[in-house]
Amino acid sequence: MGVEEVLRHGYQALVTAVEVAGAVVIFVGAAWAALRFVVEGLRHRSAAVFTPIRLSLGRFLTLGLEFQLAADILRTAVSPTFAQIGQLAAIATIRTALNYFLGREIRQEQRQVQAAERGE
Repeated sequence: MGVEEVLRHGYQALVTAVEVAGAVVIFVGAAWAALRFVVEGLRHRSAAVFTPIRLSLGRFLTLGLEFQLAADILRTAVSPTFAQIGQLAAIATIRTALNYFLGREIRQEQRQVQAAERGE
């Protein structure tokens, strides 16, 4: 096994590790939010208790998407073709837009939660 092949396998393992990290973050966030949804749904009948759960899930999704984007960038970092660059641009645009809108919604919901806590 040559040096190039060892580097290629290491590189592929690194990309896979980052992808798996992103998937794990999203899965853990979804599982945590689902559990909290069930527990809070049984305890309280108010819709207001679900806002913090949505905020938490949004944070997990944002972090997981960042990991996925990092994996895509790593994948195209070594001798990319024009097709791969185009795919990366499309993926990066979509994921950046998702992160932007998730972040905006999280900030908006945080302001609402803080206003409710202050009694406004």
